[in-house]
Amino acid sequence: MALVGKVGRREEVVAACLGAQALGIRPGMAATHARALVSDLDFRPAEPEADAALLDRLALLAVRRWSPTAAVTPNDGLWIDLTGCEHLHGGEDRFCRRLRQFCRRAGFTARVAVADTPGAAHALARYGREGLIRVEPGKTAEALAPLPIASLRLSATAQAAARKFGFERIADLLPVARGPLARRLGLPAIERLDQALGAVAEPITPREDAEVPFVERRLLEPIGSAEAIEQVIGDLLGDLAQVLQERGLGARSLRLTGLRVDGGEQVVAIGTSRPTRDVSHLLRLLKLRIDRIDPGMGLEQFWLLAPHTEPLDAVDLGAVLAGNTMVRDPSRLVDVIAGRIGPSAVFRIAPVESHVPERAVAQVDANEQPGEWPAWQRPIRLFARPEPLFNVLALLPDQPPRRFEWRGKRYTIVGGDGPERVHGEWWRRDAETWAVRDYYRVEDEEGGRYWVFRRGDGFQDNTGDLSWWIHGVFG
Repeated sequence: MALVGKVGRREEVVAACLGAQALGIRPGMAATHARALVSDLDFRPAEPEADAALLDRLALLAVRRWSPTAAVTPNDGLWIDLTGCEHLHGGEDRFCRRLRQFCRRAGFTARVAVADTPGAAHALARYGREGLIRVEPGKTAEALAPLPIASLRLSATAQAAARKFGFERIADLLPVARGPLARRLGLPAIERLDQALGAVAEPITPREDAEVPFVERRLLEPIGSAEAIEQVIGDLLGDLAQVLQERGLGARSLRLTGLRVDGGEQVVAIGTSRPTRDVSHLLRLLKLRIDRIDPGMGLEQFWLLAPHTEPLDAVDLGAVLAGNTMVRDPSRLVDVIAGRIGPSAVFRIAPVESHVPERAVAQVDANEQPGEWPAWQRPIRLFARPEPLFNVLALLPDQPPRRFEWRGKRYTIVGGDGPERVHGEWWRRDAETWAVRDYYRVEDEEGGRYWVFRRGDGFQDNTGDLSWWIHGVFG
């Protein structure tokens, strides 16, 4: 199939499926040439208005479901700003997988790129080799280097000039000074390059949802101090909380936009782990973002939106009145810490049903309530992988070690408790069918307490090689 539309005064192929491309049909080809080349191909008229409407609906869906900042990229894609909200979707990797699954279910063939800048993501999604590309922070230039010049969204004139001077890939542009490059390609081309590399900000006009709770404040005089901005934010939050309460909603994300007197916009966003309309809590989170606002010559207008909301009912106080103890909600603490060090650094350890210690714990969302912990004592610090012990002195078959060397230091043990026998999980792999570990809690002469184990039961050779390992420390 190929879509035909008017470009200027002539009809051209504006899109072609993979099968059509295999037959030699290319976007930009004259429609008459394409029909003559493959006469029995399914040619249909392009509907740019319908395409634009569909992209707009997808952008609105993205605002409501994934991120407060999403916009259409002409003419076939979306920008989704994940800053500050990727933790709400389980991280970038999980979000990208879910996004591609959504596109497949909806019947779209999608390419996803995650990068530091909108320009880089745009280029990689359209000209990268993989269907899913994630660029590590700070490696944008390295990722863009092999891409063709066309990936920078240059004008036809700039692309022709680039070919004339021998510039084929972005790597050819990077070592050239900006002055000579601007004289050859023009200032707009340099701006596109700098936007892709992050040297120049690229503003995105997000899709606004008419149903999104929204308040604004116009000021009589521009303001620029952090104290004045904080005061305005507090007033806006009070108004927004009232709107949310009337609708029975709580905010999961907020976006604050400040309009400068020179026409520039300053945007900061926050996310919460649970829906809330508590003004003091939201103000505390937004205060952490004030230092990111550049007021310039002053800010004269503010907007505060809650793009992502969820139903929020009143708290049931019946248990408290009856004298029962309510479980404290950690979400406020989680939000504050996540605002300072990043949401990926805040998590909770929860038990997992497994006999093997390194498999018996997992990182979960900090707001999840952990299950029941086993009664067995476990060390405060459990190593990700057991570390070997050397020159161990111990009596077989079931006595704790009396002496061992670990990390180049000798330890003399004065007390021990055990063994606690742990069998391998045979259903995972054959090597664990007969595997045995005997764990001991031991204390050295300086008061240090360690969790060590021996591979094997001391009788059967197939249960282990009788080597000693340390798996954690108690304090």
